[in-house]
Amino acid sequence: MSEPRDAPYPELKKSHTMAHVGRPWTDYKPPPAAPVWAAIEGLGRYYILVAAIELDVFDTLGRIGPSTIEAISAELDVPVDHLRSLLDGVVAQGLLDQFVDIYQLNDTAKRYLLSDGPASMADLVAVAPGPHANWTRLADTVRNGVPATPIEDDPAAFYVPLVEGTFTTMFRCASRADLKIRYSALDAPRVLDLGAGGAPWAIAILNGCPEGTAVINDLPGVIDVARAKTAEHGVDDRCEFRPGDFHTLDIEPDSYDIVVLGHVCRTEGSDGAQSLIRKAFAALKPEGRLLLADYFPDMERKFNPHAVIMGTTMMASTKLGFTFTHKQFSEWLMEAGFAHIRMIEPIGFQQTFVAVKPRTS
Repeated sequence: MSEPRDAPYPELKKSHTMAHVGRPWTDYKPPPAAPVWAAIEGLGRYYILVAAIELDVFDTLGRIGPSTIEAISAELDVPVDHLRSLLDGVVAQGLLDQFVDIYQLNDTAKRYLLSDGPASMADLVAVAPGPHANWTRLADTVRNGVPATPIEDDPAAFYVPLVEGTFTTMFRCASRADLKIRYSALDAPRVLDLGAGGAPWAIAILNGCPEGTAVINDLPGVIDVARAKTAEHGVDDRCEFRPGDFHTLDIEPDSYDIVVLGHVCRTEGSDGAQSLIRKAFAALKPEGRLLLADYFPDMERKFNPHAVIMGTTMMASTKLGFTFTHKQFSEWLMEAGFAHIRMIEPIGFQQTFVAVKPRTS
């Protein structure tokens, strides 16, 4: 007599049959393993893209046009079989197109992965996750409450390439924000940009307001990126640069029409973020506006994965950094005295709180 066959899902009880419980494969089928595989493959997907950018795949295809693997291999001076394996991985992610034996840029690559693409993220890819080694020690970071190599130990080394890589995206966001908040309608606004990075918000506002001026702050070393970017955009003669820690920086009270906190609050922890909001409130003129841009998880921290993972990224590499919910920021803004609080999304995934300092506060 033959042995009984194993059930396809051994963990199911033998009582889980049609006679006992209805349709077992509808009601009791184990969940798919796809989410686990997606996480496992995530590491490989990321480094495939990093390698393609490092090898200059996208810019090379932009220069020579649709090409065979042999032609691309000759341009890059790398082995054919290894390059084919890499490019097939890029194609599998939807970041290149392949037709028979021809590889070519698709619209996504042209826009985001060419170094001169209109919304290039090529310089951002390698630096966006923070120091890569910190991810391999994430469990220790959770146990100890501090990352092995916090970026605060050498902030300029991390933030300089980061703010250079994020500038294109943030500048698009800041420029398109004018469609929502009409800062260009102001005659000669005075702008304070704290932790400005490359100063994309200050530059966008000054572009829209020919008589406007800006005070731009960031750490020594990092502020040099803002100096270069403002000069590149022809607004440096209307900027005053104040290097230093924004928590201890001396700022004139009731003096600014716009204060910008652009993607800095999540680096500072709850207390630091609230302190920056209060500092912005004190600096604004009555009826002045705070622009607070960041990534905001929903109240349950599960319906905006981009913002949630950004929070984990901050935890992995900073001493205080986390993301905070829309509700938390709304409460902090109201507690500081702001009114007429609303949120805009000038481009996808880039949200900004707009809050007004009342005339009587």
